[in-house]
Amino acid sequence: MRILNAAQMREADRHTVEEIGIPSLVLMENAGRQVVAAMEAAYEARLDGRVGVLCGRGSNGGDGFVVARTLMQRGVDAAVFVIGSVADVRGDARTNLDILGRLGVTVVEIGDEQTWELHFSEISQCTLIVDAVFGTGLKSALGGMMETVVADINASGIPIVSIDLPSGMSADTPHLVGDCVDASMTVTLAAPKLPLVLPPGEAHAGDVVIADIGIPPDVLEGLEGPHIDLLTPEQVRALVEPRAPESHKGDFGRVTIVAGSRGKTGAAYLAAAGALRSGAGLVTVATPASCLPIVASMAPEFMTEPLAEARNGTVVAAAVDAVFELQHDVIACGPGLGRGPAVAEFVRALVDRSTVPLVLDADALTALADDPSGLAGREERDLIITPHPGEMARLVGASVDEVQANRIQVAADFAATHRLYVVLKGHRTIVVTPERHVFINPTGNAGMATGGTGDVLTGMIAAWLAQLLDAEAACRLAVFLHGAAGDLAEGSEGQVAMTATDLVAHLGDALNQLTGRDKESAS
Repeated sequence: MRILNAAQMREADRHTVEEIGIPSLVLMENAGRQVVAAMEAAYEARLDGRVGVLCGRGSNGGDGFVVARTLMQRGVDAAVFVIGSVADVRGDARTNLDILGRLGVTVVEIGDEQTWELHFSEISQCTLIVDAVFGTGLKSALGGMMETVVADINASGIPIVSIDLPSGMSADTPHLVGDCVDASMTVTLAAPKLPLVLPPGEAHAGDVVIADIGIPPDVLEGLEGPHIDLLTPEQVRALVEPRAPESHKGDFGRVTIVAGSRGKTGAAYLAAAGALRSGAGLVTVATPASCLPIVASMAPEFMTEPLAEARNGTVVAAAVDAVFELQHDVIACGPGLGRGPAVAEFVRALVDRSTVPLVLDADALTALADDPSGLAGREERDLIITPHPGEMARLVGASVDEVQANRIQVAADFAATHRLYVVLKGHRTIVVTPERHVFINPTGNAGMATGGTGDVLTGMIAAWLAQLLDAEAACRLAVFLHGAAGDLAEGSEGQVAMTATDLVAHLGDALNQLTGRDKESAS
């Protein structure tokens, strides 16, 4: 699902009105009615009281006028306020304001702070507030009376339904440009916007409802500019095809996982478990020889391969030859691999010589942090990296705070420069292609902030890549299912008690939930 910035939203409106021929008044009517439908679904009991509708002078205010009219037509008591001068209301918004007037509805003009103070006592008695003051056009911080309006309604304790964006947010950045409305629900029009799906903006959006107002999907997909998508179940579900009855293990890919070192054998197991639970036909764990008995004892389903090692139990450079002697469709490398010059030399040789797709994580990325120039995808071999913010910071020579403040830009620049796929982990994990196509994952929770969950994801991506033979698709599906399994684990274990092993245990449930198999079994 396409995520739009302000310019893209304006262009989508313009194209729909001028080139397709759907009148802008129809879009505004659709928007207002969709907002009311969302309010009825979420706040039915509160509609028995009085709804305060705060409207601006532009299109967002026009949506609010439609909301007020629709509520009144359905027997809901609504009080309508224009924040600013009524004389400044123009275009379609004016048309809908005039309709209210002809219906005998009193619209209160609030042009200064004194008038606001006079009427806020009335607003504070409402059971629900509609924020229709600013939409996607805001670029700078609110000032003057609007600061008081936002502060007062936020402090009122009354649920607030914002239209398109909470007033005070900018559609062009997830960061707050100033004070904004703390919405209980945001009904965003046609497509989501960045501050509704990424921190810190998302914390002020409440429940987000995406309203279809009549802009054709082809228009949204064809817009120029940044291509950022929100992953949805519908989008990734199509990637999972039923297995043919005559299938055999060779049909679902061979994955080699190069992982583990003395004291870090669990990382190798978790990566292998993620690959097995994601459907890989054959999984081999290549690990230092002294670690092999421990890794092999953890599960009978994967094979093992001993690698030459140093005294400290980490791989040495010469071990790369043993890896290339194995049969595989995908190699994943890094979880628990350890650090040191020999490990770095091993990783560089693996990246340089591999002719099959690679998934690099954890210590493999740290090994290349001093000189990431060797990290490059090739036409004959895709490369996927799965850094957490600290690993990403080391790769780009920045601080973790700088990476977190510009996650999309940092990941997109690195992906494009190195011609590889970046899976930047964390809250709202993002997937970026070499062409700068960005996908934001909505699944997952804070309980996944525990050791080993990233190792599981590495194995999952490798397994799906071996099956789908499509790096972008493998990243999208694995990331979505990884978070979905974490959400299911949260339901059974809670966030605090959740472990990476719990996540692995719910991967099958997550896949069944995605494909609808859980409903079939329930019936």
